[in-house]
Amino acid sequence: MADVPTIDISQPGSSDLRALDQACQDHGFFLMTGHGLDDLIERTWQHTHRFFASPKAIKENIRRTEDRPMGWYDRELTKRFRDCKEVFDYMEPEGTAGKLRNRWPDPLPGFRDTQSDFFVAFSNLAKKTLELVHSALGSNPSVAEAHPGSAPTSTVRLNYYPTIDPVPPEERDDLPALGETALGYHTDPGVLTLLLQDTTGGLQTHSREYGWIDVPPSEGTIVVNLADSLQVWTNDRYRAAVHRVVPMTDQARYSIPYFYNPSLTAVIEPIPGIGDPAPHYRPFTWGEFIQARVDDNFGDLGAEDTQAGHFRIT
Repeated sequence: MADVPTIDISQPGSSDLRALDQACQDHGFFLMTGHGLDDLIERTWQHTHRFFASPKAIKENIRRTEDRPMGWYDRELTKRFRDCKEVFDYMEPEGTAGKLRNRWPDPLPGFRDTQSDFFVAFSNLAKKTLELVHSALGSNPSVAEAHPGSAPTSTVRLNYYPTIDPVPPEERDDLPALGETALGYHTDPGVLTLLLQDTTGGLQTHSREYGWIDVPPSEGTIVVNLADSLQVWTNDRYRAAVHRVVPMTDQARYSIPYFYNPSLTAVIEPIPGIGDPAPHYRPFTWGEFIQARVDDNFGDLGAEDTQAGHFRIT
């Protein structure tokens, strides 16, 4: 069975980098320890549970729309099917864009402050994690420095996966049907994702060799998965993780991903000297890519979600 290795980011050794390299080529997932954020993570979990258990009116007041894409939502689409989940999204709380776009559940004291602390800590951790991936790749420092992520374009999502359809029956008539999974298979568009998952399980990734495998919950670890932009940078040497969440049958599931993204004007294209000498992708900007992904979250546009493959040279 394909391995999802556990890497201690505080002291990674050569064997860790080899295991990381192998996992990134096969399925794009690994687990991370040594982050030193246990207390903050526990506090973030508490506020996450509290938010989703809050009265519907609190969540409805910050419902996400196409014009205001930060906030709460209960009918997101993946691959043209509706996911069985509720979400809450926010950007860098103290950033210029975040101050304009974020919407907070004001009746819940401490929620915003905790999410702000979480964003800062995970932004710093994402930077270190990307440095670790560049080390596994064998990138020289100048290459790593020229291909960073960007906190101002990154986002955090709180996820709640119930055992039943989160949309009331009287509101479903004009909505696409629920998918066969709680979250349909997809790749994340950015550089990499740091994910907290509870002990419920249900997250799976697609291994090139073994097909669908579980990404098991492990107390104290943070899940890391590679995303589309990193796959393009490495010219397909590393794989953006194809992943899904199976339906919840016995109990609800909670997760918290931090999506580490490039800067808005970054041009995403293969890094010379990594992988195949011939580029597999034409250049594209992160801005155009993420806009296409946001557009198809709200309605069925008649095609599957935009992926890096749309920019592949055939």
